[in-house]
Amino acid sequence: MSADVAVSLAVMGSAVLLSDAARRISKRLLRGTAMRAYAAEFASAFQLCCCTHELRLLGETGTLRAGGGAALALTYAAAVVHALTFRGATGNPIGALEHAYRSGTSGARALLGIVCQLSAAAAARPAMQVLWGRGLSGMHAQHALNNFRCLSAIRALLPEALCVELACSFAVQSAHAHTRKIQEKYRVHVVAAVITSVVYAGGSVTGAVFNPALAFSTQFGCSGNSFAEYCLVYWMGPLMGMMASVLVFDLMSSQSSPQYATKRK
Repeated sequence: MSADVAVSLAVMGSAVLLSDAARRISKRLLRGTAMRAYAAEFASAFQLCCCTHELRLLGETGTLRAGGGAALALTYAAAVVHALTFRGATGNPIGALEHAYRSGTSGARALLGIVCQLSAAAAARPAMQVLWGRGLSGMHAQHALNNFRCLSAIRALLPEALCVELACSFAVQSAHAHTRKIQEKYRVHVVAAVITSVVYAGGSVTGAVFNPALAFSTQFGCSGNSFAEYCLVYWMGPLMGMMASVLVFDLMSSQSSPQYATKRK
């Protein structure tokens, strides 16, 4: 293992520990209040964005070949860690909307959760730049010398990129929604495997982000596309993917229900 990879693993581990400590403290201090859930969403989105920034830097600098075995293994491990530490939070605006739809919670609560997620995403980027500026590794120092420049991950025409993000979101949200009956210790690995698969399949086209808050932190500050184009691909794509998942599986569920069968007769 190279020194750059070791430092990056330490950075990601520190982000997880810091965010988990914030979740535990807020759980105690805000016990019995709605603010506890919002604090958990902020901490979880911040953790996800910080770790993804570091993973992306490893891929862009060639320290880990993007789409290679080591990069995918780290993606899988990170997905498992996030699932085990989020403690009920989603860290994803699309997940928050789907949860609100299925659980019947108010739109205002879902909107506040999304605001917390986007706020954490906005905070994660400058926080990582400050850390990279410390020059903890040669990779970090070089990135700081390049003024933290990054290029758009969109490497296709916008309609194709939109479809890729839609498909990625459809797959991940469907996995989340339809593995709830599986024991948690197995479920996290199933969902992590789906996430790793879509990253492998769509990563070369859009980066396979399928999370508007994560995209806001890791993609929107990069050169190559406009803000409106990023919104179309990384916000509309995942939203349409979630809506397609809800419509398809709710329709299948209704058609297989006894009430539907009786009506058909």
